[in-house]
Amino acid sequence: MGFFASIFSNALLFSLVVGMSATVEMEHMKRQIRNIHALMTGLLLQFIIIPFFGFLVVNALGLSSPMGITLLVITSSPGGSYSNWWCSMFNADLALSVTMTGLSTVLSTIMLPINLAIYATTTFDSEVVKNLDWDDLFISLVVVIGGIGTGLFCSYRFSSKRFNLMANKAGNIAGVLLIMTSFALSSSGHDTSLWNRPAKFYFGVASPCILGLVVANLMTTYFKLKYVV
Repeated sequence: MGFFASIFSNALLFSLVVGMSATVEMEHMKRQIRNIHALMTGLLLQFIIIPFFGFLVVNALGLSSPMGITLLVITSSPGGSYSNWWCSMFNADLALSVTMTGLSTVLSTIMLPINLAIYATTTFDSEVVKNLDWDDLFISLVVVIGGIGTGLFCSYRFSSKRFNLMANKAGNIAGVLLIMTSFALSSSGHDTSLWNRPAKFYFGVASPCILGLVVANLMTTYFKLKYVV
């Protein structure tokens, strides 16, 4: 990704996170911070179960190092701003989603390198891990953390339904633009094209997501997690 494309993408990401975070009322946020069982379940899935699923898929399909290391990075990374956006779009618990995103993003500064050290070095040569673009990874984490902090401050400072609605609309616009930008960049060249990959690439990308959804539903049912009003 070029320098200006990276800046533009990060600006849209920041705007999306700010918009979604500023939609959350502070009282709802405070209640979700005390929702320990839900948060611990989310962190267990995020940093233990999903990275392990990524590791299993990479080895089961025998993915090449470029595909495999990318999938391991994604499954070891924290839940991003798109999770907040989908929660907003489908009227799910946005306050819990933002809380989870903030907490997992902060913890990922420790857990992301640990998971990659365990799974990537087990599957590939250690040089592959050393050659990862760690700067871009941590820049994205800083952008998300900064966006959440800015959005929550704005929600507290300009506490009103009208402001929350405006922030939500701005976040939705940023989300659509970010998807369009990602689509354009993924189609810009043969080496980076999303659409000319072998079947196991698409199966490999989808598998950890599907497995994670199944396990998440089983865990929330088993622990009898309830919606916090």
